[in-house]
Amino acid sequence: MSKLPKTHKFIDLSDYGRPIAVRIAKGLKDTSFTPIHITLAFILSGLVACYCMLEGLYGFAAFFLVLKSILDAADGELARIKNKPSYTGRYLDSIADIILNALFFGIIAFITDTEFWLCSMAFIGLQLQGTLYNYYYVILRNKFNGDKTSRVFENKTPIALKGEKQEHVNLLFRIYKVFYGPFDKIIYTLDPNANQGKVLPKWFMTALSTFGLGFQLLLIAALLVLGLKAFILPFFLGYTLFVVIFVGVRKKINGK
Repeated sequence: MSKLPKTHKFIDLSDYGRPIAVRIAKGLKDTSFTPIHITLAFILSGLVACYCMLEGLYGFAAFFLVLKSILDAADGELARIKNKPSYTGRYLDSIADIILNALFFGIIAFITDTEFWLCSMAFIGLQLQGTLYNYYYVILRNKFNGDKTSRVFENKTPIALKGEKQEHVNLLFRIYKVFYGPFDKIIYTLDPNANQGKVLPKWFMTALSTFGLGFQLLLIAALLVLGLKAFILPFFLGYTLFVVIFVGVRKKINGK
């Protein structure tokens, strides 16, 4: 099930795993498996990738990074197919992502003997890239399909949906705000009027999708397999410059 109507769909380079994710979700539709189970599976896949990196098994690490990305899409697909959206799943997914990203970069810094400051700056860059992509993408989705669990501004604890407990939503939202709040504020400061502009062109969203977590993990996997692990952190630090470039292009397109 697409997150956008057909007329506004764009080529999402970070969403290469969607076809497999859809098949996984359809296969689990009539089972007792829930989206939370899939989220736990992608957490496990990410942890196995961490172990493989530490052991120098970069081919296996690449496989589990890509698998993590596919499962990351499958939990949302299963929620949509079963018509069971939840803020619990939405925030757990995001919290798991940022913790795993920190582990990935910490391990890459360890195996490449990279200084802590560079690792930290690269991680911040990675998160800013993903935050900008999600910011523009959620704005686009909210314009056309009213996604119940994806909000442009995460500034208020949402009311729990049917089937989930409010205390779980409250707790996960607080954790989410601690992890993502600073990045959200930076991106909003850079582009506070993004939700007021016209629909962004498909070519822009396709280019921006290189900031999506799926593409980021695919790139990390490729660099590991190619024996270029030392270039991973410097690349993501340097690529952060495009955050400013994309914001500038967005403002040029919409005139505000």
